[in-house]
Amino acid sequence: MTPKLIRTILLAFLVSILITAISVGGVLHRLDMWAEDALFQHPRALSGDVVVIGIDEEALTEFGPFQNWDRTIMASALEALASDPVHLPAVVGIDTLYAGETDPAADKRLADAAERLGCVVTADVASFGTGAVRDENGNLSLTDYQITSFEQPYDALKAVTTQGHINAMTDKDGILRHAILYLDVPDLGRVNSMAAVCAQLFAEKNERTLELPETNRRGQFYVSYSGMPGAFYESISIADLVRGDVPVDYYDGKIVLIGPYAAGLQDAVITPIARGEQMYGVEYQANVIEAFLAGDYKYESGEWWQALLLFVLAFGGLVLFWQMQLVSATAAAFCVIAGDLGVCYLFYRMGRILHPLWIPVWLFVVYVISVGVRFLLEQAERRRVTQTFERYVAPEIVQEILKEGTDSLSLGGKLCEIAVLFVDVRGFTSMSERLSPEQVVAILNRYLGMTSECIARNKGTLDKFVGDAAMAFWGAPIEQEDAIYLAVKTATEIVEGAKRISRELIEEIGEELNVGVGVHYGPAVVGNIGAERHMDYTAIGDTVNTSARLEANAPGGTVYISRVVTDALEGRIRTTSLGGTVKLKGKTDGFEVLRVEELF
Repeated sequence: MTPKLIRTILLAFLVSILITAISVGGVLHRLDMWAEDALFQHPRALSGDVVVIGIDEEALTEFGPFQNWDRTIMASALEALASDPVHLPAVVGIDTLYAGETDPAADKRLADAAERLGCVVTADVASFGTGAVRDENGNLSLTDYQITSFEQPYDALKAVTTQGHINAMTDKDGILRHAILYLDVPDLGRVNSMAAVCAQLFAEKNERTLELPETNRRGQFYVSYSGMPGAFYESISIADLVRGDVPVDYYDGKIVLIGPYAAGLQDAVITPIARGEQMYGVEYQANVIEAFLAGDYKYESGEWWQALLLFVLAFGGLVLFWQMQLVSATAAAFCVIAGDLGVCYLFYRMGRILHPLWIPVWLFVVYVISVGVRFLLEQAERRRVTQTFERYVAPEIVQEILKEGTDSLSLGGKLCEIAVLFVDVRGFTSMSERLSPEQVVAILNRYLGMTSECIARNKGTLDKFVGDAAMAFWGAPIEQEDAIYLAVKTATEIVEGAKRISRELIEEIGEELNVGVGVHYGPAVVGNIGAERHMDYTAIGDTVNTSARLEANAPGGTVYISRVVTDALEGRIRTTSLGGTVKLKGKTDGFEVLRVEELF
């Protein structure tokens, strides 16, 4: 494993630990719940076994404010439901509390009507507060879920009905996702919800088995809603029922829920199936009953194994995304995110609720981090390459390097076929003795400036200046078309440039400038060569040495090239062969040197 890979793995490990801790800590809770609602909670076909009769605006208009209602109104509604002994509702649930005695006659009439109907479920209501509780080991602890009071129907009504609590408790974001199946009431024992009692009685009458859901330690379970607001309510008012305007086949054999269905009665909640619209409490009860009858229970999966899966995917994503190309990383991230959402939905259908956003959100974050870091590293690499090579090569070459990527540099050296040019001033040492240091520097800068401009104009790589000598090459760090031609063209332009400078110097100070140039083509090792603290991007090898020896033998104002260069430019160059008259150090007899006469 390379140090870079080890650093990547270590960083990915630490970031994945952080991501997992943040998720388990609940930072994504609200967003996760929103996604859960949008992904899982959708309307479904209703069984038709539950109907709602509303204490609605029509009833309030006819009977007056609800707080002023006489109990004979509800008694009249129950009497209407019992008017045809052949067509009776299976269960009647009254979603409002009738606690304490008021008018004896009205209380008796309501109790008698409930007894006559014989299938009425009335409401209990608990109040909660903070207090101390003792666990099964006898240890005391504080809880905000302690029942501080518990109200039940007045005695006469309680004696002839079945009771169920109508308490509901929203999640921290104010959404009612869970129902309270039961309450453990001090001195009274376990009291099931009205929805559970209604469903149980209905199942018994229809000789069906009703399985209740598993709950958390507070007796709560997740509700899979079936109906949107209004789904169970067909605009049947309790006023219609009292007047006898409701046909008996509407409620025959069904669960009838009677409850507040008007905004002023302040009995509405926000549910996950319709977050933008309030649902009245009586319809919430209808949804819970529908879930009991369908036996369609969903259970929230444990967090720790989901956290472990998140850690593994985040870690793998960070390691892989940093190694992958952008298109591949994008495709992989999209597939994993889409796949996770699909798995979440599939698990929901199977009865298990997963965190739908843990993996998609964090995998997207991991993807963005990886792409961002990769972009920053690439930008830094581009700047490093630009800063390094713009000192040596033409801007066009730098851009080509950046296009191909820094891998094309093969830092450390690679074998390339290159054209090498050497140029040197003839008689520069004796000239330096005749002139002042300032004049020498001025002449040198003028000459070297002209030389570097010629090299850059012809897309060459300026290797180095050594005193009055310069070295350049073509064909590296990337391959170039017509590298040999560009090298020889540069050589001729340098000779012409030196002649121009020479004419100017003769007029200015009476000195002339003559240069000799040598060009050879062949294999050489090109790369960063030197020590860790100081290195040069250069070329080494016999090709470089041969070019230097051609230059060393070239008289002022001439360009010497080798036979390999001449042959490569056949038809585009006119040369004169010097045969064996020029002996190059280190070269055996037979190495042909040619003088450039003209380049086409």
